[in-house]
Amino acid sequence: MNREELAELIFPDITKTIEDYEKLYPERNLSENARITRFAPSPTGFMHIGHFMPSLIDYVLARQSNGVFFLRNEDTDTSREVEGAVEYIRSVLKTYDLNPDEYEYRDTNETKGEYGPYIQTERKEIYHTFIKHLILEGKAYPCFLTQEEMDSIRESQSRDKRRIGIYGRYAKYRDLPVEEAINRIKNGEIYTIRLKSSGDFNRKFKFNDLANGEMEFPENDIDIPIMKSKDRLPTYHFAHLVDDHLMHTTHVVRGQEWMSSIPIHYELFKTFGFKMPKYVHIPLILKKDGDSIRKISKRLDPEAKMSYYEEKGYPPLAVIEAVMTIANSNYEAWREGHPDAHFTEFEFSPKKMSASGALFDLDKLDNISKNYISKLTKEEVYEGVLEWSKKYDSEFANILEKYKNKSMAIYNIEREQKKPRKDYAYYSEIKEKTWYMYDEYFKDIEYDFSAYDREEVKKILNIYIQEYYSELDTEEMWFNKIKELCEKENYATNMKEYKEDSSKFKGSVVDVTNMIRIALTTLTTTPNLYALMQILGAERVKNRIQKITQ
Repeated sequence: MNREELAELIFPDITKTIEDYEKLYPERNLSENARITRFAPSPTGFMHIGHFMPSLIDYVLARQSNGVFFLRNEDTDTSREVEGAVEYIRSVLKTYDLNPDEYEYRDTNETKGEYGPYIQTERKEIYHTFIKHLILEGKAYPCFLTQEEMDSIRESQSRDKRRIGIYGRYAKYRDLPVEEAINRIKNGEIYTIRLKSSGDFNRKFKFNDLANGEMEFPENDIDIPIMKSKDRLPTYHFAHLVDDHLMHTTHVVRGQEWMSSIPIHYELFKTFGFKMPKYVHIPLILKKDGDSIRKISKRLDPEAKMSYYEEKGYPPLAVIEAVMTIANSNYEAWREGHPDAHFTEFEFSPKKMSASGALFDLDKLDNISKNYISKLTKEEVYEGVLEWSKKYDSEFANILEKYKNKSMAIYNIEREQKKPRKDYAYYSEIKEKTWYMYDEYFKDIEYDFSAYDREEVKKILNIYIQEYYSELDTEEMWFNKIKELCEKENYATNMKEYKEDSSKFKGSVVDVTNMIRIALTTLTTTPNLYALMQILGAERVKNRIQKITQ
């Protein structure tokens, strides 16, 4: 008996060869410099910022080189798959307009691209062809180690402080005669397929990572599993090799936690004689926690989840801008010089990534987002907050639709200036900062006039509404009338004079405008008071002030 019989016993239905698949998936007809990237998440959890950053970089690298950005669903770990994870990944890419050129969506039966299937569980026959080839070459073997035996090996290795894995004397079935392997399989024994490693852990090889430069690693000498026993699906490492070879991936962008896999992937590509993609191991995403800096945590930090930004209502482009600033150290300087350019126009360089980690700061994101929203038109702000409200606050969405023009007028206050107001960091806080403009929310409220004598407040408001207020006034006329009222009631209109000797006055013009502001909004800080009053209209202004003066 020989290896051919063993290979046929394990894979009786596999008739194609590697060469057949290479003809089926030929080199892509692209320019030499085109980058072919892939976002290849596992649907074992919902998308987080650690997924988003590499997907963004993948997208940028492909767009800048007229290349291809494709989505691959790495669903071989079927026992850990989370329902809805695939659909959510797709929705995130759509929300941020990082739409892949090639993909396969099983739920909608939609496929685009000639290098699929793009779902790994649909590629089993392809993987089996490659594994069968290794068995025929004597470079892979069936391993009959039970789970109990592997647990025992791991326990002894841990106790003796040895490397964990099946290598050397632990590779019990590595040199099992082919005849015995065939008999065991025929007898129904459970087995996995392992790579017969040719590496030497004491020998090192050099590897160039585009982000981290030249590195040195010990060769892999572990007989890694390449096909699981239960579902006969490949392991992550083997599927990575096959898919990136046939799909002609040129650049693999992934987190630094995958750096330890380089020796395994190096050996797999070397074993088949395939050209390896270029690797970009991106830095860990960090956050400041008190006086310390630590890795951002899916368990501890709500901002680690992409759903956080959607629920808060951050504009997608603002989030992209924030991530780009930590992806490349020179992005902010480029943005200052190119304020209106699309982020894909920035020449991304893996060498400009921080090896020590990328510090993601929510305060910085807020500033970026405020700046972004401040440049939107009133229509764009309205559409943004309405879209958010329809998903997360239906009551507010109904109010926005009822008062569309009024809402746009609110969002337009001090917007058409050289330095527009930067009030809003995300759409969810717009309601928090404008609720008082809607009668539906202006009920059963409390006023804080604690800084003033209540009778004096009533007096000032009465005089203002009866003698000075007119909806027809220009802003200049309005403010001049406020100053007239101040002079009449001994409130300073000159702040310098007031600061020099406040005892000469009851207060200042700031106090008078604050009394009006609190009566109309309950707040002491708002956008331009005159503009707010114009939007409220004469009837509401009078009614709200009369509530205080009665």
